[in-house]
Amino acid sequence: MPIEQNPTLRQQRDSFELASLVSSSSGAGDGDSRSPRVSSDRLSNLDYEIDDETHNHQISFDSVRRESYSGSLFDYGDQLFPLAASAEARDGALPLEKQKRLGILNGLGIVIGVQIGSGIFSSPSQVDAQAGSPGASLLVWLIAGLLAWTGAASYAELGTAIPLNGGTQAYLHHIFGPLPAFLFAWTAVTVLKPGSMAIIAIVFAEYIGRLVFSESAHDVATETISTSENLYSPLWFNKLIAVAGILVVTIINAISTKLSTRTGDVFLFLKISSLIAITVIGLVVLILGKGTDNFSGGWFAGSSSSLGNYAIALYAGLWAFDGWDNLNYVAAEMKNPTTDLPLVIHLAMPIVIFCYLAANLAYYVVLQSSELTKSSTIALAFGERVFGRFGAIVFTVFVALSCFGALNATTFTSARLVYVSGKDGFLPTRFGKVNKRTDTPINALLLQAAVTIAFILAGEFKSLMTFYGVAGYLFYFLTVLGVIVLRVREPQLERPYKTFILTPIMFCCVALFLISRGIFSATLEASFVAIFVLAGVPVYYWRAGGGLHEMPLVGRLFRPKMKLGDNATGYIGGNGSNLRIRS
Repeated sequence: MPIEQNPTLRQQRDSFELASLVSSSSGAGDGDSRSPRVSSDRLSNLDYEIDDETHNHQISFDSVRRESYSGSLFDYGDQLFPLAASAEARDGALPLEKQKRLGILNGLGIVIGVQIGSGIFSSPSQVDAQAGSPGASLLVWLIAGLLAWTGAASYAELGTAIPLNGGTQAYLHHIFGPLPAFLFAWTAVTVLKPGSMAIIAIVFAEYIGRLVFSESAHDVATETISTSENLYSPLWFNKLIAVAGILVVTIINAISTKLSTRTGDVFLFLKISSLIAITVIGLVVLILGKGTDNFSGGWFAGSSSSLGNYAIALYAGLWAFDGWDNLNYVAAEMKNPTTDLPLVIHLAMPIVIFCYLAANLAYYVVLQSSELTKSSTIALAFGERVFGRFGAIVFTVFVALSCFGALNATTFTSARLVYVSGKDGFLPTRFGKVNKRTDTPINALLLQAAVTIAFILAGEFKSLMTFYGVAGYLFYFLTVLGVIVLRVREPQLERPYKTFILTPIMFCCVALFLISRGIFSATLEASFVAIFVLAGVPVYYWRAGGGLHEMPLVGRLFRPKMKLGDNATGYIGGNGSNLRIRS
């Protein structure tokens, strides 16, 4: 039976052979070229061995557990690319990591575009209902924004030190090894990313349904997307429009990166313009003396005294700011990630915080607190109060387009996670390829669209919200904790941007708090999260860890005996666990 190497490992091998050439050029004659040792200022030392007996240059997955980045480990130097043996390069397609098409404006379109979706137009009701007063509500929004900023700043340090596509997956891979990286990819690719996109698509569809079916903008409960009795439009219509929205953004992203980023730029200006318009309208109403009496008793009159209420309000605020990590998924495609990535983050976060505070202040000027606490479509009620039916229609269009822009930006970044997972061997390698005609990861986009559409058709999103809160912040916590780990373990790692050490510490504390809240408030759903994440462990060993027989404790249950030749017997696995046997 001939022995065939795992194709993913062949890609890794080619990059390591390249590293061998680089190191030998500076120190020829230092030893056998088949057993090189490579070091890098940016990453940890890399050790690997080549099997002299098989002469196949087989590299085990575990031997490169912290440094193997899907064949892109040595993407830092442009001079290395001509020799980099990636499948895309041999097929004539340019890998995403070498395209370098994203500038500062595109980065702002991603970070701001994902954060400003529907949250700022719906979450204020949840924050105000729990905080109890305008002053307390605005304070919660400010704290939520600053806490999100601490997470974004921590990711900025990781993104400049490890400027690779894949974001959290790449960082967990480098810091903690391939298993945590795989568990993140397993959770994100199958649930977190497509589930989030499905929610955005359904909200987009419901706002379109308002334009088609509703005669009044008075709110019922648009955000209760799993209950059909509270919808303005039929459930089949919402699903149809949501699926159509997914297909449209998938096509946009499949055609070209330029089309996708330019679309994001357009929606960036639309989102900012809509929030500025809300702010200006609020100021005009205030100047004309037609504002509400929400501030007559003082900014903090009626504030809640319950810490639990503030925890819920903070959670709602953080949900509206979620998306600050999305630029890290495409860091390798930025023209100058070491400077542009932190710049974009530190421009985008204060812009979003200011827009959210200004918009909420305008809401309080125009709408009574009772309206704010009962409405989940505040922007629509705001528009109708000021301009009547016409204003409601205009703001409905703004919110729908804002959701579509967020959907486009999320599609762009999430597809990169699928792409990197394919290159790392976590998914079949076909998903880690770039189409040579469009220079886009079409296979990754199609897989992502298929899973998202499945979520839309399934239509259950309430449990998904809890799943997202617990699992999402679990991986946020591990990744930001990695900033502290790297400071201790790799102090010499080159960090073009370095945040204050208190920044990741603060975010880790908040993440633990939010995880704990999710566990105690929804224990059953949190248990399902734990089961699902742990279910990825055997999948990892089956897919990328050498086989189920390599699993700790239970591996021997999956080790059938086989003939190895020369009258020797043994178990499948061991040093040859990454070799596939083909009859």
